[in-house]
Amino acid sequence: MPSSMPATSTRKTAATVPEAAARFSTGDAVRVANGAVFGHVRTPQYVRGKIGTVERICGRFRAPEELSRGKYDGAQRALYRVRFLQVEVWPDYHGDPSDTLDVEIYEHWLEPVRTKR
Repeated sequence: MPSSMPATSTRKTAATVPEAAARFSTGDAVRVANGAVFGHVRTPQYVRGKIGTVERICGRFRAPEELSRGKYDGAQRALYRVRFLQVEVWPDYHGDPSDTLDVEIYEHWLEPVRTKR
């Protein structure tokens, strides 16, 4: 690389999401929507309808469902890392009951889970 070139990358990164601007916060219980969807979907079938906990907010990105259809100017959406107990995802799981699975899921796929008081 020539010495006149900047050493820093000019690649655009995802917008950060302040916790206050996101619909969900770290530690919130969420359920993944379980509707029928056609076309490219990034949310795995095996977690649909399952309950997990928001582990972190990853940033804001354009929705892959829209990008796969050539819509490149859509709004950015919050992306969350959601942690599931493996026994919640696979009821016949025989490993340690505290084993977890983390999946990154867009906000429009998540619903709040109301806890009973």
